[in-house]
Amino acid sequence: MKDALIFLIDTFTRLYLLILLLRFWLPIVRANFRNPVAQGVLRYTSPMVVPVRRYIPAIGKLDTATVLVALAIQVVASIIMLVISRGLAFLETVSSAFPSIVGSALVELASLSVVMFIVALALRVIFGFFGRYMGPLSDLLNDLTDPLLGPVRKIIPPLGVVDLSAYIVFILLIALNMVVADLRPAF
Repeated sequence: MKDALIFLIDTFTRLYLLILLLRFWLPIVRANFRNPVAQGVLRYTSPMVVPVRRYIPAIGKLDTATVLVALAIQVVASIIMLVISRGLAFLETVSSAFPSIVGSALVELASLSVVMFIVALALRVIFGFFGRYMGPLSDLLNDLTDPLLGPVRKIIPPLGVVDLSAYIVFILLIALNMVVADLRPAF
């Protein structure tokens, strides 16, 4: 029962965090906010982000309110899952474990961001391989991945229909995710 409950909390938390992280990254990659998919991201995340934004302003293109909301959700979910797995006795040690929980949450958000870019790149490659244009989803995937692919394409330009830049970026993102995972503190 505990494992199933932890699985459900973890899965739904990660799904919502991925949407929040997408909201965070869209202005940084200069995505088109008129895109229906981007509009959906804004609609699903605004109830949590807009009230926080009244007190925490953005710093340039960095949406600090979204990061704070994502961090708070990850920290609360981590504490809930730890209480479920270790019992109520863990609540007594939360204050001493809190810095590690926050550090772990930051690492988890960084890892989820990298995974989001890996999935976006994979979908873009799959759609391109089958020659499929998926409307606004394809446009959003292009907006997300072009800033990653551009610098690699300057070094290794596409060879006709073969574009090795996506595979090189895949390898680099997976290596980055390994480095980020090694930063996860133990508690």
